[in-house]
Amino acid sequence: MKTILCFGDSNTWGFDPASITASFPRRHPITARWTGRLAAELGPEFRVIEEGQNGRTTVHDDPLNVCRNGKDYLPACLESHKPIDIVVLMLGTNDLKSYFNLPPGEIANGAAVLAKMILASDAGPGNQPPKLLLVCPPLVGDLSHLPDLAAKIPHGLDRSQQFPRYYEALAAVLGCAYLNSQEIVQTSSIDGIHLEASEHAKLGSAVAAKLREMVG
Repeated sequence: MKTILCFGDSNTWGFDPASITASFPRRHPITARWTGRLAAELGPEFRVIEEGQNGRTTVHDDPLNVCRNGKDYLPACLESHKPIDIVVLMLGTNDLKSYFNLPPGEIANGAAVLAKMILASDAGPGNQPPKLLLVCPPLVGDLSHLPDLAAKIPHGLDRSQQFPRYYEALAAVLGCAYLNSQEIVQTSSIDGIHLEASEHAKLGSAVAAKLREMVG
């Protein structure tokens, strides 16, 4: 059995965009999340571990939320789940928040830190590094109908549009597999950030196809 670790933010957690204005976030059902779809398509020879967290960043401490720094949690996560055959890494959207004030290229550099940690770890079979699939985060949609969120993620559409060229270049430098989610899914018109169940299905299928390539 091969182990797949999916390390990401609220779109890996399965945040339901309909709950964006609710008192607490709700998740899509397990089988509707892209990780659930991935597990279903890969079948019983694969174990898919869902490691998503709302608000998770690449390498930054969120001043308004504790324990959101992906860099701080990643080593323990890798250690906990080893041996891991492949890590699927999709982070960067939360780095667009105004108080980080980061250009897209620097956000990709944050993802690079995590990618290098994975590829230098002993979390894979035989204490070797696991393989890595780097996934470019989805495009941020129109936030104009949610002014508080638009202020929190200024120019989200324009800035996230620049992600693919940086993430693809990063994957080329590292020699890891790459997938551009912006070519596969669209974020919900409700909140412009999260995925509807139908988009989760598309992403899960695309990741499954890529992983099949990676394992030969």
